[in-house]
Amino acid sequence: MELFHQVSRQCSRITTEKYSTSFSSAIRILHPELRQPVYDIYGFVRFADEIVDTFNGYRKSVLLENFKIETFSAISEGISLNPILNSFQLTVNRYKIDQDLIKAFFRSMEMDLHYGNYDDKTYAEYIYGSAEVVGLMCLYVFCDGNKKHYDLLEPAARSLGAAFQKVNFLRDMNADFNILSRTYFPGVDFKHFTPEMKENIERDIALDFDKAYKGIIALPWKAKFGVYVAYKYYFSLYKKIKKVGASHIQQRRIRIPDYQKALILARAGVKNQLNLIRQ
Repeated sequence: MELFHQVSRQCSRITTEKYSTSFSSAIRILHPELRQPVYDIYGFVRFADEIVDTFNGYRKSVLLENFKIETFSAISEGISLNPILNSFQLTVNRYKIDQDLIKAFFRSMEMDLHYGNYDDKTYAEYIYGSAEVVGLMCLYVFCDGNKKHYDLLEPAARSLGAAFQKVNFLRDMNADFNILSRTYFPGVDFKHFTPEMKENIERDIALDFDKAYKGIIALPWKAKFGVYVAYKYYFSLYKKIKKVGASHIQQRRIRIPDYQKALILARAGVKNQLNLIRQ
């Protein structure tokens, strides 16, 4: 049985590494005890996201519903023949992750199948379910049963997840709008995307980053450095997007090159050694 669990968890790790080099590199900086549970969470999230984003030509709604049913069955039974779900249930059950977070996540994935435009209410609901709850699942792992610490850090974890997602929306604007026919930001017309619209979105993201950082410095030491590096990756991407004009952001996908990621990691390492990751 242990061999099957090992193979399942390797599938989650490989999924993370193949789909996100930035995120997987940040996970590798976490304390060894935390790495696999975060791989388990990301592998689960990634598979659900792939269903709604890339499984064109298939009955996405049926696939997503089946995946949801199998997810909660795996958690309840403590086993699944789907290795991604098996590794996920191991982490959910080990850290007693609130299943309402998982339900909210699936709600957002379902919204991706039916919504093309979002108002303030549905946008907030989507951000919560698609991003904030992922941060909260990871926070369950980082706090490892310390409810008081979890409650203290919950707002910051939500803000960090929101910041990451909103940066992704700006970065992926071309694909979301022109390929998937999605407009996430309320009241924004991407056919006439103005500098003012872009600046308003960027100010909102800046507030999320500011709130998130205050939580990062209060994280348990095993998680702090890895989360800080992920924060720095995304904050650097955010700053790069800010420099791109509104008329150009829809024309290319902004990226952080590998050499810059290495520089970010090196600088973060120095700050960590000098105990400078603090307020």
